[in-house]
Amino acid sequence: MKPGSLDCGVVLVDKPAGKTSHDVVAAVRRDLSTAAGRKVKTGHAGTLDPFATGLLVILVGRATRLQRYLLHEDKSYRVVARLGWTSDSGDVDGELTHTGRVPADPQLPTGELTLPVPAYSAIKVAGERLYARARRGEEFEPPVREMTVYRAERMAFDGERATFEIDCAGGTYVRSVVATLEDAYCEELRRTRCGSLRAEDADAGAIVDPVEALREMPALRVDEAGARALIHGRTLPAPGGHGGGSALRAMLGDSFVGVVRVDGAQARPETVLAASVEELAAR
Repeated sequence: MKPGSLDCGVVLVDKPAGKTSHDVVAAVRRDLSTAAGRKVKTGHAGTLDPFATGLLVILVGRATRLQRYLLHEDKSYRVVARLGWTSDSGDVDGELTHTGRVPADPQLPTGELTLPVPAYSAIKVAGERLYARARRGEEFEPPVREMTVYRAERMAFDGERATFEIDCAGGTYVRSVVATLEDAYCEELRRTRCGSLRAEDADAGAIVDPVEALREMPALRVDEAGARALIHGRTLPAPGGHGGGSALRAMLGDSFVGVVRVDGAQARPETVLAASVEELAAR
């Protein structure tokens, strides 16, 4: 992977169980700020629940502008469902109840799904996080969301636990998918992939180029004049073969200029990461 910088980069962390994503991001920010001798801006590309492990993508500096794209990237997980039990949070940290009802052949659904989000989730309803209401003991119907599961392959089943590998669209709640087994909850959950980034590449001490996070986005190749135009907010002719609204990563050679959006016959700069062509040449 190409190196990034404190001004514009991505840090990949393999989050351990028992830590919040907020705590992990804060720790990386402290370490980077200490190394830089100044405050370094950080963000994330999707959190993990405290009990979950795996890939946490931390955005650094101007790369925080990429959050909107990375939140919707496809993701992969490995999940262990404990069968014959329920959890009010859908995971191991909730109140557990043994029912003993175990499906003979547990399978997770695939395709376009309409499922309720977990009661203990961070989405806001009427301006308040759902988990705040759940912790107060309020009774409510969680909102339903469209979720997409491309693959849900059962890897193991011992009568009490079933292990699955899941490929899904961004915004899919794996706890909700596991809940379709009825008396089951997520005992273990590990994120193994976010877009083109993988957990095995995680190294909290390394900063990689933000283009690594958008390798699956189609590229628009530009010359130096085109890069200058985008940096200064000007449009370029849109390439053929891309429908209106398509997002493209603008590339000057191997250097990432930013993201453009196809608007009719024009490619409009939407998220520019480069401060200047000279900065790109220095990378």
